[in-house]
Amino acid sequence: MTTDILVIGTGISGLTFAIKVAEESPEISLTLISKGDINEGNTRYAQGGIAVVRNLKKDSTEKHIKDTMIAGDGTCNSKVVKFVVEEANKRLDELIKWGTAFDKKEEQLDLGIEGGHSEKRIVHYKDQTGKQIQEVLTAKVKSFSNITILENHTLVDLITDHHSRSKMNRCYGAYIISQEEEEIIKIGAKITILSTGGAGSLYAYTTNPTVATGDGLGAAYRAKVQMDGLPFVQFHPTALRDKIEQNVFLITEAVRGEGGKLRNSLQERFMLKIDSRGELAPRDIVAREIQKQIEKQKENFVLLDGSEISEKRWKSHFPTIYNTCKSIGIFLPKDPIPVVPAAHYFCGGIIVNHQSESSLKGLYAIGECSATGLHGANRLASNSLLEALVFSHRAAIDCIKSLNQNLPSKSFYDKLPEWNGYDYSKNTTIQNVQVLREQLQQIMTKYVGIFKTDNGLERAEKKINNIYLKVQKLYHENKLTNGLCELRNMVSIAYLLTKQAQEIKVNKGVFYNQNYAR
Repeated sequence: MTTDILVIGTGISGLTFAIKVAEESPEISLTLISKGDINEGNTRYAQGGIAVVRNLKKDSTEKHIKDTMIAGDGTCNSKVVKFVVEEANKRLDELIKWGTAFDKKEEQLDLGIEGGHSEKRIVHYKDQTGKQIQEVLTAKVKSFSNITILENHTLVDLITDHHSRSKMNRCYGAYIISQEEEEIIKIGAKITILSTGGAGSLYAYTTNPTVATGDGLGAAYRAKVQMDGLPFVQFHPTALRDKIEQNVFLITEAVRGEGGKLRNSLQERFMLKIDSRGELAPRDIVAREIQKQIEKQKENFVLLDGSEISEKRWKSHFPTIYNTCKSIGIFLPKDPIPVVPAAHYFCGGIIVNHQSESSLKGLYAIGECSATGLHGANRLASNSLLEALVFSHRAAIDCIKSLNQNLPSKSFYDKLPEWNGYDYSKNTTIQNVQVLREQLQQIMTKYVGIFKTDNGLERAEKKINNIYLKVQKLYHENKLTNGLCELRNMVSIAYLLTKQAQEIKVNKGVFYNQNYAR
């Protein structure tokens, strides 16, 4: 099939982009690829909110810019930070116009505060902000007749000059695998949008859903698209120690903003000894200190004490957390919550310009899979949904303009080669994929996690390369399955991340190599 614009990924970035284009230019055809159900993905699990300056009496764009730069440890692109913060209100107002609900206080938006912020500026909907946004955008995107949605399909590879035998340095669409039939379809596209999220599933303990396997990053890597900053993986300080139905459950930073205190096994508020901001220090500082406390004590967790938050407040502002904790015998506010750090967000990714276009013409990256320069070495809390809104808008405007340029004809896309390779896989292949995936997660967690060493990174490189060779053998000898497709992407990104980590000789933000500790 062919389409004007192919959007791979249906979180806040992909859906916002599609809505923008469809509203502006109903004659443009769009095809949306969702890895699972259209509502499943990282956006849905975002509990916190969107950082936007609304209270001009106490807050300002200058303060938000400064907080972002400080959190990014001096490595953010100042121009990007400036226009993202300045465009925030317009993008938020559009989201509200489309039907998204946010908590209010006396007819004004109820603003919360999270780590690294100097003022209250987090716009939220209880502890279900992402779920609220996802459902509203999904309903709206389904209202457009020029948008085709394919659910339960996974990105395999981008179609480039390598496949087309042309020399235009362009992306021409992608090969996509259907998870039910395990058939690979070719989708030719004038413009391709990667909004595939991060790769939290590289780690054994992550707040991301299992579908976060870095598919866009892996495909971009194989297409030789420029990428940067992959080792800057942000670990969220507070995830519930006990998994819920095999999934890691996030305890939003807003709980600490409401007065939650971190305590070690001796009941000490250890963050006060490290940073004057205490529990509201930037995430990299809090996550590292929690990990240090865990390594010093017998218990493999620290405690989040929410006793200063009233039960009424828990129920009204954090109903998901309140009920989830209750289901496993933690009764808030009297019981503390056992928490641990978990892989949460990729600050780096595919290098893009101010309109989100990558180094490969016709290929754009928006959301977590992109490296815009906003986050630098560490993302400021609740800046990710904001980044998605701003860059989706910019990408949509740029893509509409690009479609008016002299692009290859429809016949060119029709003649692109079909996917080659349909041998049937054996049952043992599926088992091997799962074993290798778990081995890769253990390697990344042990050697390329919160704390790293030069020796550990060297070990990781060798071990990842061994897994890569096994994956290549499976890939060449068997029919491609969804699981093998995911593993192929994961091992590619794990290797590149580790190699980039070896090149970093100074600790910045979330990156911490113990060999360079001061």
